[in-house]
Amino acid sequence: MKTLTATEWSSYAADHAARVDVLLADHLDRRRRREPHPVEDFLFTYYPTRPNQLRVWHPGPGVRLLDAASYDGRRGYQVVDGTASLDPAEITRRSDSITWIRRLLSATLDRQPQFGCFGLHEWAMVYRTPDVRHDSWPLRLGAEGTDQVVESHKIACSHFDAFRFFTTPARPRNVLQPTRETQPVLEQGGCLHANMDLYKWATKLMPFTPSSLLLECFELARDIRTLDMRASPYDLAALGYSPVRIETPDGKAEYTTAQRTFADRARPLRHQLTTLCDELLKPR
Repeated sequence: MKTLTATEWSSYAADHAARVDVLLADHLDRRRRREPHPVEDFLFTYYPTRPNQLRVWHPGPGVRLLDAASYDGRRGYQVVDGTASLDPAEITRRSDSITWIRRLLSATLDRQPQFGCFGLHEWAMVYRTPDVRHDSWPLRLGAEGTDQVVESHKIACSHFDAFRFFTTPARPRNVLQPTRETQPVLEQGGCLHANMDLYKWATKLMPFTPSSLLLECFELARDIRTLDMRASPYDLAALGYSPVRIETPDGKAEYTTAQRTFADRARPLRHQLTTLCDELLKPR
């Protein structure tokens, strides 16, 4: 067990909060203006963690914080004589959830990444429907052109939480039919959404997740979301996002190169989260 003095951990906490403030400055400015953003809002609408929750620094397992009365009452902590540490009882209460997350992460680590989807999940979400999710933004190829892209490609989405947003006509076109139950069987490390979801699993494991790992997952998710929407059927040029034209050979090559880069970034983070689960699940 490592012990940090109040001066030490307060410095870490202040640096963490400052880093979060920089990362979220644009988002919070837009929120104050009530100005929606189709790319960056996703990290705060699809994922439930709020900005003020991100600002709280968590040391992770095996650390005690001296003179840490401010952690008294925080879920997942115990404070004894002013010294804060993670609460073993809270870990035990959440062991089933930790076990499921660990199973998913480990299975994904062991599976060969796939790089042939070209981001067509976003296209399948607007296939043959007038009810598009981002209706303030036009479709780059129009409705008919978008439908033609879907119909001229094989769709192979392995991620349930993307597949569940497919339109009804698009669902039979997917070569896989993912379900929540088959998620640990199908999820693979080339998938943008599986790698973006590392941020979700890091937040699900809070406050056990060290904040440094949490923010690495957040930054990865932010960068992946940008590619996800640049490769989508929406025209976001007015926001400064140049399209990745996945309907062309050059666009496919650009997408796959970026996808491989994100898979390389995601793998060590997935490994760290798996190791965190193993640490939490050790008998106490």
